[in-house]
Amino acid sequence: MYTITQNQNQYHTYILADHTANSFIEVVPERGGIITRWQIQGQEILYLDSERFTNPELSIRGGIPILFPICGNLPDNNYTYNGQQYQLKQHGFARDLPWQVTTQTTQDKVSLTVVLQSNEITRAVYPFDFKLSFTYTLQGNYLIIDQDYQNLSTVPLPFSAGFHPYFQCGDKSQLDFSIPSGQYLDQKTKELYAFDGKFDFLRDEIDFAFGHLRSQTATVTDHDRKLKLTVDYDDIYAMLVFWTLKGKDFYCLEPWTAGRNSLNTGEYLTVLKPGASRTMSIKLSVTKF
Repeated sequence: MYTITQNQNQYHTYILADHTANSFIEVVPERGGIITRWQIQGQEILYLDSERFTNPELSIRGGIPILFPICGNLPDNNYTYNGQQYQLKQHGFARDLPWQVTTQTTQDKVSLTVVLQSNEITRAVYPFDFKLSFTYTLQGNYLIIDQDYQNLSTVPLPFSAGFHPYFQCGDKSQLDFSIPSGQYLDQKTKELYAFDGKFDFLRDEIDFAFGHLRSQTATVTDHDRKLKLTVDYDDIYAMLVFWTLKGKDFYCLEPWTAGRNSLNTGEYLTVLKPGASRTMSIKLSVTKF
């Protein structure tokens, strides 16, 4: 049985549940359209820093924040379009703005569609008209995020897009990674290194970008919690970014369509013609062992 219920705490929250699988997600449209929780058989899959979440002045650390129209940051937060300079903060504005719920489904699966359209706030920093429609679908042990990006402008729409999921974990030394890339860019040193499947979790921060992906699947096996996470993504996602902080019970494995500063460099940038749209999808699944 599938249900959608609603709670009004600090933020209006939609709870999508698959009762047969004993799983649910929570979605908060007004706080960036974000999924804040995903629970399967009593185990929390996502991490959430509740103190930051309750403060609307702070970006959320936790759940699955949406990245648009950039992933990562720009030099001095600046980019140039048509000879004019604009400012965009890290990861763009989609994760900070309210989204609208348009469709709810409980037939054969449970899903919720949320929409973000360009407005005066977005046009001040990103001079384009667009409509984003994201559908969250929960069924059994998997969560699918289908996305539709529409260009409502009379000019081409340049963007990159992605997600910044925070996955709950215990002892990080008990994590095994299968990432389909043989090298990564260390965002601190700006150097490329070979990847042997291991991370040094004694570092204060790990911020690695994996490119040249050999497949559309990555997995993380958590031997401490007896869970295996699988991340499947369309081939438009050019890289996976791994990020974590020492002493925090999370790791992030982030599918990005393009890297930092692509709005300036054009590398892997998606550009939609006027009136055109682009769909893409990611699927997250969890199995217990």
